[in-house]
Amino acid sequence: MPEQINKILIIKPSALGDVVQTMPAVCCLKKNFPDSKIHWFIRPEFAPLVENHGCVDDIVIFDRKKLGKWWCNLDAFREFVRLIKKLRSEKYDLVFDLQGRFRSAIFAWLSGCKIRIGMSGTQELTGFFYTKRVKQSSLHVVDHLLDIVSSICANKENVEFGLKPDLQASSEIKKTLSENGININNYAVFVPGASLEEKRWSTENFAALADKIHEKYKCGIVAAGVNSESPIVENIKQITKVPLLNLAGKTTILQLAALFAGAKMVVSNDTGPGHIASALGMPIVIIYGYTNPLRLHPYARPWTIAALDIENRGSVVDSKIAKYNIQNISVESVFELISKQMN
Repeated sequence: MPEQINKILIIKPSALGDVVQTMPAVCCLKKNFPDSKIHWFIRPEFAPLVENHGCVDDIVIFDRKKLGKWWCNLDAFREFVRLIKKLRSEKYDLVFDLQGRFRSAIFAWLSGCKIRIGMSGTQELTGFFYTKRVKQSSLHVVDHLLDIVSSICANKENVEFGLKPDLQASSEIKKTLSENGININNYAVFVPGASLEEKRWSTENFAALADKIHEKYKCGIVAAGVNSESPIVENIKQITKVPLLNLAGKTTILQLAALFAGAKMVVSNDTGPGHIASALGMPIVIIYGYTNPLRLHPYARPWTIAALDIENRGSVVDSKIAKYNIQNISVESVFELISKQMN
């Protein structure tokens, strides 16, 4: 260990939910090395979420589109060289590869840092590029990442995400809601999309849930997500009996966080936006199917999980067992979890 830690690089370029789950590890490092500069190696689409984070001093953009096939494209090769020069010029004292992929491990090595810490036992032979490997001893992803950084700094108490809504984005989202007839003090947000169809609770279920929430709590209903998920929201609108505002693809990542921060309740499939809402500490229910909720549930908030047979999931990432199908989770069970948090 160097006598003084001046600069630390966190390599966690993607994806959205994984970036959010990394924030407690970054906060832990800042608590232990308050005078150090922490830089985050991240893809441009996720950068706005961390560039104003209180524990992040700078970001290093990893643009996969620009890099492309750098070994056979001159422009991409120049971008690759520029990125490596940038990493080396910073003279990092510690590099943490919290992505655990072959590509991210190579960048850790190419940074020129003498102390490179990463995960042990990954399937992509990443360990060759690290000087220190940390075995997974914790089930939850947040705890596992904390274990990695705390292998250098002992204190990992008082876990926090450090995520706060952006003031300008908050003002913008309030304006959007008001213009569309949504009471900014009484609305619920749905996140009905997900990267895989098997992770999406049915539109019929979301529509029925919207009816129940509106009937009991008189909440406006807003649905969010990426642009490709807008048709899913439109399907819900056609089924539900109550007005629903479709903001899928119509918010920036900062506006999305601000939307969650002002909500009375968030209901989400297991997807990145849901983890943003969880990190903000909002009342939330995340619906899990085959994915093991014990690994990815809202941290230290087990009452937010809608899943089946949770206690018997073990340590596997996914269990393609029929009883875990997300469609087996009832509207009534999700509404019960909502009611416990709203009352």
